[in-house]
Amino acid sequence: MNHPLKFFTLVIAFFLSNTIHAQINITVNVLPPWAPYGYTEQEYYYLPDIEVYYDTRTAVFIYYENNVWVRRTYLPARHKNYDLYHGYKVVLTDYHGSSPYDHFKEHKVSYYKGYKGKAQKNIGEKPGKGSANEGNSMKSNKHGKGNGKGKKG
Repeated sequence: MNHPLKFFTLVIAFFLSNTIHAQINITVNVLPPWAPYGYTEQEYYYLPDIEVYYDTRTAVFIYYENNVWVRRTYLPARHKNYDLYHGYKVVLTDYHGSSPYDHFKEHKVSYYKGYKGKAQKNIGEKPGKGSANEGNSMKSNKHGKGNGKGKKG
């Protein structure tokens, strides 16, 4: 009589453990080879030359198109020839959320087209190879606004 109760308890424990296990979610950022070296935990990059964000968690570009922010796995046609390896990427180190473009006006001023912060190497560069970009700073605060000396325009 005690044997069926033990079996039933084991079956319930098995299903509960599988349910609990199935609810564990691990997010791994799979970074593209053009990503700046040394920033594996950040969620977003801002590409000031083309005013586009990149979401490292979902591997999509975020840009303004037809009066709305869209998420795509590709750059817009107007930037199809943009060199992701040599273009500067601002790493938004302190922004955590789902809409970095809420701070676009600040980013556009702080990180103007042609902005170059601290020198960067891409993940895909071979060790010892020179950096793809030169400059002086790229750390941002919680709103994604950095300490670089941007100019308005």
